[in-house]
Amino acid sequence: MSLIEILEGPLWKASATIFVVFAAFRLMMILFTGRRHARARPAGSPAAGALRAILGHFLPWRALLKNGKAWFVILAGYAFHVGLFVLLLFAAPHVEFIREKIVGLPWEPIPRWGFIVAAQFSFAGLIALWVRRFVDPVVRLISRPDDHIAAGLTFAVMLSGCMALGEQSTFLRGLHLGLVELWLVYFPFSSLMHTFTWPFSRGFTGAMAGRRGTRA
Repeated sequence: MSLIEILEGPLWKASATIFVVFAAFRLMMILFTGRRHARARPAGSPAAGALRAILGHFLPWRALLKNGKAWFVILAGYAFHVGLFVLLLFAAPHVEFIREKIVGLPWEPIPRWGFIVAAQFSFAGLIALWVRRFVDPVVRLISRPDDHIAAGLTFAVMLSGCMALGEQSTFLRGLHLGLVELWLVYFPFSSLMHTFTWPFSRGFTGAMAGRRGTRA
């Protein structure tokens, strides 16, 4: 069995299993870990507060738009996350891989120029946010090693994916797949889990505020 066959076979299955099992475990811990029931009579609706917090924070608050630094973070964040979402689900090699290895259902991929545009936006956003962790004194103080590892590993996965886009080099394809598998193994134990946990944290904060009759 060649190295690429190992990467596409046993190592892919092992990394995907670790990702699914431990990510699901962390989500179940969030959902089913008990907490003390609030005894005070609610002044508002926790459900409405949670929904308002989850949906309302997709757009920046007006107060933030008056701050130049906030504009920088907002634009960089949208560029990175939207660009990465497009690359993950609509890049032609990914569409083919998902069809063969995961769900078996094809959908229309984006053209090559769309891949390039999405990649440029995503790279620009990631680099801008990562550099900010070094140059902004407050963000540098609260950043943990995990934040830098997650950013660096994500950057390496994206870069290797762009290098392997032509699918003409077995080495580059294997490098990209190996980095993806390392990223999947690291994912459930890192800050990357915010991909799945943000609705819970934002909803919980909104529910508490809604219960008190305020807004999160």
